[in-house]
Amino acid sequence: MSAPSGGGKEPETIPVPVPRQRDTPAPQAAAAAAAAAAASLTLLVVEDDPAGGLTVPEILDADGHRIRIRSARNLTEAARLLTPDVHCVLLDLALPGPDEDGLGALREVLRIAPRHAVLVLTGEADADRAAEAVRVGAQDFLYRDELDGRLLSRAIRYAVERKRADIAQYKLAESKLRAQENARLERGLLPTPLLDGSDLRFAARYRPGRSRALLGGDFYDTVRTPDGTVHAMIGDVCGHGPDEAALGVELRIAWRALTLAGLCGDDLLATLQQVLEVERPCEEIFATLCTVDISPDGRRAGLCLAGHPAPLISRPGKPARLLPYENSGPALGLLPRARWPRRQVDLGGTWSLMLYTDGLIEGRVGDGRERLGQDGMVEMINRHIERGLSGEALLEASVTEARRLNGGELTDDVAVVLLSRAAG
Repeated sequence: MSAPSGGGKEPETIPVPVPRQRDTPAPQAAAAAAAAAAASLTLLVVEDDPAGGLTVPEILDADGHRIRIRSARNLTEAARLLTPDVHCVLLDLALPGPDEDGLGALREVLRIAPRHAVLVLTGEADADRAAEAVRVGAQDFLYRDELDGRLLSRAIRYAVERKRADIAQYKLAESKLRAQENARLERGLLPTPLLDGSDLRFAARYRPGRSRALLGGDFYDTVRTPDGTVHAMIGDVCGHGPDEAALGVELRIAWRALTLAGLCGDDLLATLQQVLEVERPCEEIFATLCTVDISPDGRRAGLCLAGHPAPLISRPGKPARLLPYENSGPALGLLPRARWPRRQVDLGGTWSLMLYTDGLIEGRVGDGRERLGQDGMVEMINRHIERGLSGEALLEASVTEARRLNGGELTDDVAVVLLSRAAG
């Protein structure tokens, strides 16, 4: 970068008197020091002219604020000097770059400094290229012949604030896109049940763990096939994040399609395992699953468990209890050619069947290491049933109490499905 010529007068470095420590109370001195630090700026100048006009360690603007200068003669040096305390980069557009349009150096600076404000320096005769630099990503441009301390300080502060505004706008747009993605995932993971023609009542609750904003890997579904059988499912993909949530959506959709095609029990789970093995991002990913198919008369059900906790059944006048879970199969994705026995269960005339993920039972109880567990969950459900709760109210009270016992939001996601039948 060549030295400024003509119009600008070289700014003077004016020392600012520093009061003696005994003249300024400690809190005021600390506040003054913080204000001074906030007001000071660090500028990284990237130019290949060792006789450039900004080689002094610092200058003062018209308000007495310091502008510390660092100089780099090439992009390699710039990358080394680009520490977090740098507020802005001033790039000489005359610096050689790989592109024919003369903006290759700028593009490289934007790549290595995506969160820094960038100014470009050029001559008045190169105004078109300076404007193109702003279009490419620089916050503003300066002319060499007009450069002085006041203008430089103002340009740097403007560029820094504009960059902050750009980042804030980007984050806002990103959050909106994330919300849209989560809405799509929610429709995939937590669908509307297909129960037309059935006398069963359906209720569900989903609450994400504290480490996720909206959704994790829990999923569920309920459909009624043309023969009158009601099929319900709940599952949990290990891990958390968009990949796990997307895999949960795929498994849920595959389960619905296979169920409507007439598969159930071991054949259905074996096919779902094949889907998981093909779609999972890595071989360590597995999923637990519980499936229930309820006969058209509502009095019997077939139960399959793939590494998943057993459902809970409650009947009038009897305490709620877990359904038998002996001889259950492994989680999907753990063992090749695994088998999942289907157990026949008598439900009776009036009943409620609750399917849940392990997030409900793995919360802690108090400050110790004890967890709620399945036994604790059964006791909790029985207390709420004795209070007369059922349906949505029962699920809400149970999830809320599990959170309270845990002392705050549960670590894992919680999904709960409740199917109920009242004998006519």
